Amino acid sequence: MYLIDFQNVTVMRDMKVALDNINLTISSGEHVAIVGPNGSGKSTLLKTITRELYPIANDNMVARIMGRDRWSVAELRAYLGIVSPDLWRTASLDSTGREVVLSGFFSSIGVWPHLHITPEMEQRAVEVMQLLNVTHVAGRDITHVSSGEACRLMIGRALVHDPEALILDEPSNSLDVRGLQELRNTLRKLAQARKTIILVTHHLSEIVPEVERVVLLKNGRIFRDGAKEEILCPDVLSELFEMELHVARRDGYYVLT
Repeated sequence: MYLIDFQNVTVMRDMKVALDNINLTISSGEHVAIVGPNGSGKSTLLKTITRELYPIANDNMVARIMGRDRWSVAELRAYLGIVSPDLWRTASLDSTGREVVLSGFFSSIGVWPHLHITPEMEQRAVEVMQLLNVTHVAGRDITHVSSGEACRLMIGRALVHDPEALILDEPSNSLDVRGLQELRNTLRKLAQARKTIILVTHHLSEIVPEVERVVLLKNGRIFRDGAKEEILCPDVLSELFEMELHVARRDGYYVLT
């Protein structure tokens, strides 16, 4: 059973076609990077996976998540861990690092007074913070953590309920060099533990060596889909971004030069 099974998926946004007849399958345990320029449809694809957006219904369209056509958004969130800069901007300024991680159990940002936290939830949050090396900011107000620590707390929030897949939307935005390195180390650790990772990005430097498949989007269509070594080459990327590009590879990472 595919984690994601999209066939003939078209999505409209603001009266325009944002995804145009997309065919995409992703298996459980796979590590996939979805790459494209701004406006290529990356965020629309992510929101279609998380059911924030819905495709146009037709007889040939399939949009299944874990084999199911229909989900309530609340139910689906229990199976997908989402890391997005948009979520961090909605975080309560009164929240601590611990509360940010715990809020993943409730699909909130921060822990509100009416929410009941069990001892099992507390223990799981401790385990996740240890895994991500952020126990030192557990009691710290989130306005006093670094961008790298904030990113790892959001990954902890996404992981605390042990989802089927981790979906990351441009996770290195606002990260400095240290934060990017911490993010990559974290993603490598999770990939090696066989957690399904779907990385949405336009920065090749975010793509860790464990990601073996790359899907390129352009103008709402799948431009290329295949093995990383075949996709992240100068000719293909130059055509994708419509400019001459050169690609260097070092220690399993790719960078544009």
